[in-house]
Amino acid sequence: MRRKIEKPDTEWRTQLTPEQYRVTREKGTEPPFSGDCTVTEEHGIYHCVCCHAPLFENEHKFEAGCGWPSFDRPLTPGCVEDHLDTSHGMRRTEVTCARCNAHLGHVFPDGPAETTGLRYCINSVALEFHAGE
Repeated sequence: MRRKIEKPDTEWRTQLTPEQYRVTREKGTEPPFSGDCTVTEEHGIYHCVCCHAPLFENEHKFEAGCGWPSFDRPLTPGCVEDHLDTSHGMRRTEVTCARCNAHLGHVFPDGPAETTGLRYCINSVALEFHAGE
């Protein structure tokens, strides 16, 4: 595993759009159906918008109807980390980038049973797609 990336808040604010900053650094959520939920046949990898670490493969994206991009697994073991999230009076599992601690979204146990059974519900502003990787 690579060394953790840590930057002062001022650097993150300069690097990211206000919405990317709010979601990834302040644990926000983009409005449902506001990002790219489209499932395509295109090969590619989704990277962390903050540190560019590869996180999810397009082939593992599926239509969940929840309003956010959904994946049934991360690209590799250890590229994301899970954390207990008790905000908003709920018990959920938060997903962060293992390299820079960016908030990505949450993982739920209601994904496709024929694969992992997991649904990584990820904010699209936390990702950048690299086609052909």
